[in-house]
Amino acid sequence: MFPSTRRSFLRQSAALGLGLSAGLTHRAFAVNEKIRVACIGVRGRGNSVMNSFAAEPDCAVTHICDVNESTRGQRGKEMKEKTGLMPKLVNDYRSLLDDESVDAFMVATPDHWHALPTIHGCLAGKDVYVEKPASHNILEGKTAVAAARKHGRMVQVGTQLRSAPFMKDAIQYIHTGALGKVIYGRAWETSRNSAVQLVPDSDPPSDLDYDLWQGPAPERPYNRSIVGGAWRWLFDYGTGDLGNDGVHRIDYCRWVMGLEGMPQAICCSGGKFFFEDDQQWPDTQVVTYEYPGKILQYEMRLWSQPRLFGLGEGAAVYGENGWILLTNNSWTAYDAGDKVVRQGDSNPSHTQQAHVRNFLDAVRSRNRESLNQEIYSGHVSTVMCHAGNISWRTGKKLRLDGDTERFDEEAANQYVGREHRKGFELPNVED
Repeated sequence: MFPSTRRSFLRQSAALGLGLSAGLTHRAFAVNEKIRVACIGVRGRGNSVMNSFAAEPDCAVTHICDVNESTRGQRGKEMKEKTGLMPKLVNDYRSLLDDESVDAFMVATPDHWHALPTIHGCLAGKDVYVEKPASHNILEGKTAVAAARKHGRMVQVGTQLRSAPFMKDAIQYIHTGALGKVIYGRAWETSRNSAVQLVPDSDPPSDLDYDLWQGPAPERPYNRSIVGGAWRWLFDYGTGDLGNDGVHRIDYCRWVMGLEGMPQAICCSGGKFFFEDDQQWPDTQVVTYEYPGKILQYEMRLWSQPRLFGLGEGAAVYGENGWILLTNNSWTAYDAGDKVVRQGDSNPSHTQQAHVRNFLDAVRSRNRESLNQEIYSGHVSTVMCHAGNISWRTGKKLRLDGDTERFDEEAANQYVGREHRKGFELPNVED
């Protein structure tokens, strides 16, 4: 069991063989000294982000952590071939918390494992790059923000379009006043997905630590489909497509609109209207987020062939004198008569690399403000996804207190957090 205070956390982690240093310091890096990164979760997305870290000349992937022995072995071999350095192969990231040879964590696990390595890493004096969404539920994300703040850690959330130059160009254009008063934004996902069909439960393979894979989620028998990727569509592990892809579009829509904090009210309509499958989350959702004087709306249709503005995903921001269309690699500004008046783009293949570079620069400078998607901002966009899902699950329009991060409905507050499985409890870092 992970304890509720930092002092007891340190004491009990020592008893578990995870002894953490009580005196956290910020290591100063020499000019030619490499930042040493442990990569946690290295299958698909994790492998891609890990290679972005390895591509930076002042970074070394020194540890690879994955609950699948075959996966971590293969990735270690590939990393050695690429860099000449054979990383240490680790099953459980918690064995690295007391390892002073690790400066930072890269976390690209399933959603239900995003928050704990972030929180534990901060408590242990590591900086963290964590994939989106920043958490599986609101309380986990709030705890991660508190851990980062309390221990002065650099934490970057992997909504990488925050590092895309064209997005900053679009924001600068709005700041010229060309659109006039900006009131409404619309973000969407409208691509056709496949049905989610689970195979029967079975015994886990011998090279998988299935108990560790489950982590804080409720215990259930092994299912090859769930571990293989269907976890994303189940309540216990994922956040649906709202937290999967929607978080990107919601994030850059609110960024361009200048919406920095939590929404005041959230209302979601939706359900499973198309697929007759094993997915628990909706295949159709419309979420409305209310801010003072502004509205952001998100639309998701996982069964759709027609696209909005010819795009499977994107966002549009409307002002009184025109509007801007945002894609994943471009922006186009239109005047009140729908005439194109300005546009720009940037290479999407460079965006992830730029996001990793931005994180590494912040690790060196210790300047939290320099992060393009610091943990609190990433948490806000993640909370918007959680809140949309909670509104759908309760069937209620909800008002959110941005300070307490709780709702005006007790039926909704039951989903703010959850009881973590024994051995994977959520630390209380506020004490």
